[in-house]
Amino acid sequence: MDKKIKKTIRSFRDLDVYQNTYKASVVIATKILPKLPHNEKYDLTSQLSRSSKAIPRLIAEGFAKKHQKFGFQKYLDDAMGESNETIVSLEHVKDIYSVDICLCEDLIDTYDKSARQLFKLAEAWDKFKNKRRKTIAKNDTGSDAV
Repeated sequence: MDKKIKKTIRSFRDLDVYQNTYKASVVIATKILPKLPHNEKYDLTSQLSRSSKAIPRLIAEGFAKKHQKFGFQKYLDDAMGESNETIVSLEHVKDIYSVDICLCEDLIDTYDKSARQLFKLAEAWDKFKNKRRKTIAKNDTGSDAV
């Protein structure tokens, strides 16, 4: 029997999706962006730089707001959007400029997988928060806590 080992998550850094998107953003910054033509500096280069860096940042910021009713959820949704945007930009890099086609395909795969991980994390977080609210409501005596 193959059992999944559950890791304790104490920090956003413990999330696989954070680690994967952070590493991928570094690869984009160091291996893809420098190879784009100068005329793309204020368009594709800038956009790809911002969207790829935004994903791990949104995960980190959202994790800090996990105690809020919809805080973490909103940031995960935004990170999914940025992940999709990064995929489109990488497809442009690959199809228009033929820059590191194999690397772009690997990165597209990473971001596609990351978007799915973010969706599953958002679903799991929603179930956890709803379960927690029900438990708190059952234990509520109706008196004000001091």
